[in-house]
Amino acid sequence: MRAAVLSEFGAPLTVQEVPEPRAGGGEVVVEVLATGILPYAEEVFSGRRNYPLEPPVVPGPGGVGRVVGVGPDATRLRAGDLVWCDCTVRSRDDALTPDIMLQGWSSRGEGGARLARHLPDGSFAELMRVPTENVYPLPAGAADSPARWSSLGVYVIPYGGLLAGGLEAGETLLVSGATGNLGSAAVAVALAMGAGRVVTPGRNRAVLDLLADRFGSRVSPVELTGDEDADRVAMSAAAEGPIDMVIDLLPPSAPSSATRAAAMTVREYGRVVLMGGVGMLGGADLALPYPWIMRNSVTVRGQWLGPRTVNVGMIRLIASGALDLDVEKVRTFPLDAVNDAIGYAAAHGGPFERTVLIPAAG
Repeated sequence: MRAAVLSEFGAPLTVQEVPEPRAGGGEVVVEVLATGILPYAEEVFSGRRNYPLEPPVVPGPGGVGRVVGVGPDATRLRAGDLVWCDCTVRSRDDALTPDIMLQGWSSRGEGGARLARHLPDGSFAELMRVPTENVYPLPAGAADSPARWSSLGVYVIPYGGLLAGGLEAGETLLVSGATGNLGSAAVAVALAMGAGRVVTPGRNRAVLDLLADRFGSRVSPVELTGDEDADRVAMSAAAEGPIDMVIDLLPPSAPSSATRAAAMTVREYGRVVLMGGVGMLGGADLALPYPWIMRNSVTVRGQWLGPRTVNVGMIRLIASGALDLDVEKVRTFPLDAVNDAIGYAAAHGGPFERTVLIPAAG
């Protein structure tokens, strides 16, 4: 089969013939129909993000595919099934604190690295081997647009954070980083979940207007100035009432002061969920006042991705029409143009812009 291989950091990916994967116990092989290329993929492949990938490797974080073969312990999946493949792989020998790796993308700690060595290759390939529990059937209608459905890989991230924070219908949410690729997805998912109002701070006026135009009066945009105190006041005022929950999805380039300004708008007994990259590439760490957290009974929670159930929930939200994928701008590339696709994704990482690789020859 053909696959795009990262031979070393800083080098272009090369499309090569590699051995076809085979499904063992607890595994499924899928034909990859569509896989998203994240806007920061070039930063990963160049080595600037210092991700613990071990070249040579076939990268790619999950995607939409058709089942080709299943292991002997699969009871419901069948060859030909249209499925979503989640890249978040967990070890099976510790139910409480399993080691985690993102197949074809990243890992956490030595345990995660061991998982990645066993199951190294991701979705930038015609075929991919994945754990059975990472494969989720899609509705028949998804066959009309696998490329659009591959954006599940973006939406499940903020969805996991919103569930972790206990977002309830009618509540007011503030999305820190709302004008970014993940942040705008969080806005869409929160409204699909029934949020009463979503405050969307950011510096890009055009994107703020786009969010307001797309989602209407339930979105309250706030143009940030960089003055922490003034921005906090403006965000609080935009809510026109208590802010029940804040989710932070700011990238590594953002200052921790922006996260703090947003977090400290939350009401007494409110919740703050941290899912972004602040501090990952250096800079000041996040400092929140101890007395403020304690006296206001604020819950501050970190959340890296989400449990397996987020995949089922996200598929249901899309299938029901609560979250509309038709409004997205999708650009597809064949496997041979993988490096062009990576460059395009870096230049088109705005809200609801998706760059999708189509590995299967058809």
